[in-house]
Amino acid sequence: MLAQLHPPPNIEDSEIAREATARIVPFVRAQKPLQIRIVEAENQEPLVLPVGAVALLKDILEAMAAGHSITVIPLHAELTTMEAADILNVSRPYLIKLLESGEIPYRKVGRHRRILMEDLMEYKEKSDKQRRAAMDELVSLSEELGLYDL
Repeated sequence: MLAQLHPPPNIEDSEIAREATARIVPFVRAQKPLQIRIVEAENQEPLVLPVGAVALLKDILEAMAAGHSITVIPLHAELTTMEAADILNVSRPYLIKLLESGEIPYRKVGRHRRILMEDLMEYKEKSDKQRRAAMDELVSLSEELGLYDL
């Protein structure tokens, strides 16, 4: 599986996801495997989900409950420049500048660049951290200058 894109859920599915999330949260907090009994199936043995899958399922259900589309991409996946740009929500030319400047590692396959999802997420986390630090600094400067008193 490389990537599975799922469209936004309808209203009924969002509500089902909201209810399911509430039932799964205690298992995520306790870091316990979850046993699910599939009622419609002939085999009545419970399906056991490992702790990591339960946490991922909770995240997916939360996104569905909020009405969002979902894409699941494994960290080892190689992305095209267009896919990577879409994930970062930047233009493809801007992403290529990041690649060429060494900000994000990549490899070439013929003439095409490929980016590991893991490297892309590492860059995104670093970028988000820098952005938060800059915002914190702006808030501090604004407080020092008394701009919040306006």
